Amino acid sequence: MIENYTEENIRTLSGVQHIRMRPGMYIGRLGNGSNQSDGIYVLLKEIIDNCIDEFSMGYGKNVTIDIIDGRKVSVRDYGRGIPLGKVVDAVSILNTGGKFDDKAFKKSVGLNGVGSKAVNALSQEFYVRSCRDGQCAWARFIKGELSGQGQEPTKEKNGTLVEFYPDSDPAIFGDFLYNMDYVESMVKNYSYLKKGLTLTLNGIPYKSENGLLDLVNESLGEEPLYSPIHLEGEDIEIVLTHGRAYGENITSFVNGQNTRDGGTHLAAYREAIGKTLKDFFKKNYLPEDCRQGVVGAISIQIQEPKFESQTKIKLGSTYLWEKNGDIGPTIRGFINDFVARELEKYLLKHPDVCPVIEQKIKDSQEERVQIQGIQKKTREKNKKANVYNKKLRDCRYHYNDKVTEKTAEDIEKSSIFITEGDSASGTITKVRNANNQAVFSLRGKPINCFKESHKKVAENEELNLLISALGVEDDLQDLRYNNIIVATDADNDGMHIRMLVVTFFMKYYPDLIRRGHVYILQTPLFRVRDKKETCYCYSPQEKEKAVERLKGSVQITRFKGLGEIDPGEFVDFIGENMRLDQVKLADEESISDIMTFYMGDNTIDRQNFIRENLRSEEELEDIDI
Repeated sequence: MIENYTEENIRTLSGVQHIRMRPGMYIGRLGNGSNQSDGIYVLLKEIIDNCIDEFSMGYGKNVTIDIIDGRKVSVRDYGRGIPLGKVVDAVSILNTGGKFDDKAFKKSVGLNGVGSKAVNALSQEFYVRSCRDGQCAWARFIKGELSGQGQEPTKEKNGTLVEFYPDSDPAIFGDFLYNMDYVESMVKNYSYLKKGLTLTLNGIPYKSENGLLDLVNESLGEEPLYSPIHLEGEDIEIVLTHGRAYGENITSFVNGQNTRDGGTHLAAYREAIGKTLKDFFKKNYLPEDCRQGVVGAISIQIQEPKFESQTKIKLGSTYLWEKNGDIGPTIRGFINDFVARELEKYLLKHPDVCPVIEQKIKDSQEERVQIQGIQKKTREKNKKANVYNKKLRDCRYHYNDKVTEKTAEDIEKSSIFITEGDSASGTITKVRNANNQAVFSLRGKPINCFKESHKKVAENEELNLLISALGVEDDLQDLRYNNIIVATDADNDGMHIRMLVVTFFMKYYPDLIRRGHVYILQTPLFRVRDKKETCYCYSPQEKEKAVERLKGSVQITRFKGLGEIDPGEFVDFIGENMRLDQVKLADEESISDIMTFYMGDNTIDRQNFIRENLRSEEELEDIDI
């Protein structure tokens, strides 16, 4: 039966209604707070950004942030305060705000008139209070709808207070909780970027005297090869040093926004490092050799930045400013010129640093040549044996990389499951979304990359094929999937394989973890069902609750391997609501120390750790895992 299409089918939504119906368009993902990209952190950031913009314009040196019981948020700044007659409009009507006027706000992050409106719309309670020169105006909202407002005299200092409670409706954030580690990291970054600003989080003040230099010094897990180089100019600040670890660890910011996925400014900085060092030493060094082991940061200020998504984690702007058809210098040229000029000056003034840097480049070059030769032979061997096609079941998203037009949503959802054995990979392949979910099948356990030499790792067939599947042979920027999901059985062998795969990423591709690309798939341990209902439980505690709720005669199945789960059931576990644990690596953590403890020799320290934390199955029944 075909439905009639009439005037009644045409609807007009208010801005708030549209945000609630399509939240992903405004804040990216929803989530419950377990992932640092979840929407509740975007809400918090949108409000703090407004405070930062006030400070950037010269108003208010303090911001107070309180997270109450991990759920309710309070943010108070001491800037100019929202103009009293526009308090309601400023937080409820889309495309309304002072940042469209670059006389009132310059080089701001929030420029699209959406931020505080999205917070309001996606909060079950939202309160705003603005104080200006002895008067204040306030407004209260319920799920974006105005429930009260007023004006009154006050003795409070100028500024704006915002309080909100994100919506716990299952269709929005559900049973959410702010992870204070993520919040603290966010607040620290703000302090590094805004010298002179004090941010007080739950009573603890954060203030930086040395900007990005403090950030890099505090995030160094190991002693660098030389003291970090700190260079500042108008609208740009950089820090640079080299360490002994593999890969690059460069944090990037635009107008105070942490651009975790980089963008045009990070690409320009990476290019500038390689080109400047090559020119300085007058050698034909490759850029990747110059950058191997780099630890650093870059922050730039530009007018009206353009980001590739509403969550603002990747810069798309080409120019420092664009206004009424007029354009400024390119970001690439601006950063390249600054780095070439200032880094060369620094190296000439500090000749003791030069041989340390050049030796690091030479060591990287020598190892790269050796490893690439080994990997090439291994890949040619695999290609002749047609092994590659047997290992990877790609998704339609990648059938034609050059032609397929990829939207921000496509990129966000693109995933690869790394699993072990024909049974498990077969189950996932049957039920995955072939549009954006790929499957890579391991054969047995990978080698322990921590204990083996880089040469031995480069010769390993399995890991070579995995690198090819991910597309990161030459550069991490070529990563083919946003989500790398390790999917192994919930038994001892599965746990061991999981650790070996994560060890490989930690040692040779740590930025994949730092940028939030690596996850562990959680699959149910138990199925509890009666004649009418089936429950899938991810812990003994969930199992007991299900048994108690269903009551009566129930059947309990314990899943030990992914292949044991029927494909018809498994489809629910890798869909929109699949449970993923993000593999996290704090900047200040030493990769070497972590891997030595968990993957090195079986030391007394590790034996004691196991003894102290070992639990019997009966004990686990009483622990919420």
